[in-house]
Formats: sequence, structure tokens, C-alpha cells
Amino acid sequence: MQRSWRRRFHLPAVIGTIPMILVAVGVFVIGIGFSVLWSFTSSKLFPNYDFVGLAQYRRLWADSRWLVSVNNIWFFGLMSITCNMVFGYLLAVFMDQRIRQEDLFRSIFLYPFAMSLIVTGLVWQWVLDPNLGLQEAMRNLGWSSFSFAPLVDANTAIYALVVAGIWQGSGVTMAILLAGLRGVDEEIWKAARVDGIPTWRTHVSIVAPMMKGAFATAFVLQCVGVVRVYDLVIAMTGGGPGIATSMPAVYVIQLITVRQNVGQGMAAATMMLLPVLVVLAFGGLVMWRRNRQREAAL
Repeated sequence: MQRSWRRRFHLPAVIGTIPMILVAVGVFVIGIGFSVLWSFTSSKLFPNYDFVGLAQYRRLWADSRWLVSVNNIWFFGLMSITCNMVFGYLLAVFMDQRIRQEDLFRSIFLYPFAMSLIVTGLVWQWVLDPNLGLQEAMRNLGWSSFSFAPLVDANTAIYALVVAGIWQGSGVTMAILLAGLRGVDEEIWKAARVDGIPTWRTHVSIVAPMMKGAFATAFVLQCVGVVRVYDLVIAMTGGGPGIATSMPAVYVIQLITVRQNVGQGMAAATMMLLPVLVVLAFGGLVMWRRNRQREAAL
């Protein structure tokens, strides 16, 4: 019993994690707790404890700016996550062909993820700026009627954000899925070739189901990145034109700092927390089922 306890709780490891535990509890848990608490108060410029029940949530869901932000993040999330997973897997398959200069290509694909989202947003803002970027370059080459300025059009600005998000997120998805591909037994590929199964069908029917863990990790990472998207929007559009590209994180920050309504801002932040908890719970459930299946197989 004592040996089992020592094996499970290695004392030096526990001591080494204490600072991280204190930071996680002090900053994240207590901070989230106060955010939820103040979402039920009438806090304005400074937090107070004048509880008003669900009034802030009712005002929040009656605010058209918040509804636009929620619609935008759903669209941005579905488009960017789907494209990142597809492009990331295709890039992983390409990298798994034992190509020459693999390290160079891996660095190129991963480079956008290493960049700050502010830098990523500024780069794409310059590229799509009608006075500085692609449109101006094409007109200087002689196509004087060429027009391409998605950031100044309320109907197309969100697509520019999606493209920047895909450019930033595909590389890290590739790295995760490439690790999963490299973990597939070579004998499975040989058996599929002997049976005459097409390569695409081997990927879809055999390999991809074996990479559920890698797909789940990449999916959770992408979901968390979508929920907290803020820097990219501020750098590229500032939430405009108008409120066409406003996101919940932008809404929360502006509500607290500009409109000085801490209570409603905390209510919006609490609503942002819910999908994160759902995704984390789903990931935890998948890991728990996998551990149970592994223990049952032993």
C-alpha cells in the first residue's frame, strides 16, 4: 500500500508542481469564480456585490452586438477548425512521404503558429489593405480595374479572418497529426497494399480511426484557440467594418473598458467559458474511456 502510494505520488514531482498548482488555483480558479460571481451583480466601473440575479444575462442576450459576436464566432470556428483539420491532415500525409528537406518544410509550416496573433493579423491586414497590399500591387502591374479589398466590406471581412486563422493554425495541426501518422504500424500499410486497398481508403477507413487521440488533441487545441480569439480581430479589423467582425472576446473587453459595465462583461465572459468546459469535459471523457479500454485489454 505504502509502495503503491509512493509510486503514484512521487514526492519530488509533487513538490515541483506546487508552484504551478498555486498559480492555477490562485489565478484561474479563483479568478473564474469571481468572474461568475460578479456576473450576477450590478457592477459598473468597479465590481460590487449588489446581486441582481439573471438580469445581466437577460440584457446580454437582448444586445444585438452580442448576438452578432456569437454568430461570428460560430462561423469563424466552424470554418477555421474544419479547414485546419483537413489541411493539417493533408500536410501531415505530404510530410509522411519521407520527402527531402523535411525539417525545412516542417519549419515553414509551423512558423505561422510561432508568430504572435497580433503579428499575424498585421501581416494579413497589410496584404489585404487596398492601398498597400495585393490590390495596389496588381494595379501597379497594369490591371487598373483590379479590386480585392475584403477587409473594408462588411460581407467579406469575416472570410479574411478565417483565411488568417487557417494560415496560423494548419501548421500545428499538421505537427500533431504527423506524430499520429508516424505512430501507425508499417505492417498495416503493407497489409493494405497486399489486399489492394486504395491509399485514400486506407487513410479514411483504417488509419484515421487509429488516430483518434491525435485528432482529439488537435480539435481541442483548435476549439480553445477559437474561443479566445481576440488579437487577430483587433489587428486586422478592430471588430469592423461596423460590428461585422466583432467576437465575444472583443465584446467583453470593450464592455468592461469602454462601456464600463463590469457586470454584463462578466456575464459575457461566463457564457464564453461554457463551451470551453464542454470541450474539456468531452476530452476528459474520451481519455477516461480510452484508459478503461486499455485496462480491460490487459
